[in-house]
Formats: sequence, structure tokens, C-alpha cells
Amino acid sequence: MFGLEPSLPAKKSLKIFKKNNIKNILELGAGLGRDTIYFAQNSIRVHALDYSKSAIETINEKSKKLGLEEFIETKIFDVRETFKFDDNIFDGCYSHMLYCMALTDDDIKNLNKEIHRIIKPNGINIYTVRNTLDGDYKKGTHRGEDLYEMNGFIINYFSEQKIKNYLEGFNNLSTENFEEGNFPRRLYFVVNQKK
Repeated sequence: MFGLEPSLPAKKSLKIFKKNNIKNILELGAGLGRDTIYFAQNSIRVHALDYSKSAIETINEKSKKLGLEEFIETKIFDVRETFKFDDNIFDGCYSHMLYCMALTDDDIKNLNKEIHRIIKPNGINIYTVRNTLDGDYKKGTHRGEDLYEMNGFIINYFSEQKIKNYLEGFNNLSTENFEEGNFPRRLYFVVNQKK
């Protein structure tokens, strides 16, 4: 759906990870692994989670074919569950458009608490979300909160205030607007640091 090349957020994130000496990350909603592979090829260890069994199988196949098994671990996982990881074990966390899936406000608050728990002090959490400037915002069927369904997909849209609402335990280092795709989608690139 999004091609095979690493996403723009992954390229920006790699620079931030390198600058902050981050070598071990958790990737949420890894999809078919285009960003997972990119990070691994740049010597970052990635523990990639996705809800889809076929997505995880695809990442595993790519990892084996490219000889990246030592850098990539995968697991089928629903981010609404409690992570099965010890406290403070990852240097950082990365997710591209996972937060704007069909997750409620409570789901995201719980997810942020779990990310805070499993990343080390001063660890970096980078995520991207569709924002309220997006052309599809408030189109389709309203499903509560900022959730709208179009063509069978529910999307959660974020304002800058909403990003601030999820900062418990984190400092926001930056929130940048960017566009992706032909439509184009309008998104925020959010960089938070654990206090």
C-alpha cells in the first residue's frame, strides 16, 4: 500500500536515533517492514510488533533474505494489551501512523504508559499521526471522539492539543507538519522524550 522504500518519518527518525545514541527500539504497527528493514540496515536493533500475522511473516521473510535476523525480532501483538517486556529495556520507540488507527483515548493513554514503562530514562518515542488539517478529517461516519470511518477504515485524527494531552511522563521535543502520499495525507511527526 505504501511502497517498499523507507518512509520519510523513518529517515528523519534514523537521524534522531543516531544523534541520541539509540541502538535498540520497539516498532509498533510495523506493517510489511519497510521501516523495520531500513533501521536494521542502519545497525539499529528493532523489535517489530504488528497485529497482522501475514505482516509479521513478511518481515521475517525479508529479514532472512537480507541477512538481518540479528537486528530484527518480531511478534504478532495487539497494542491495546500490556507489553510483555521488562521496564526500561528499549532506547526508543517508533510508530508510523499506528496512533491514528481505531484506538480510543483510553487505549492511547494506556499505550503511552506502556511505552513510558519499557523505554529507558531519556528514551525517545517518535510517532506520526494524521492531523485535523487532513482533507479527510470529519468525513465519513463519525465513530466517537476524533474517530471517522471511511471505506471500512477508522482513522483517529490529532490536533496539537491532543498531542499535548498524551504527554504524561514525557517532554515534547518537537511536533512538525508533513505530507505523505498522492492525496496527500497531512500528518504530525512527534518526538517525545521520557522524563
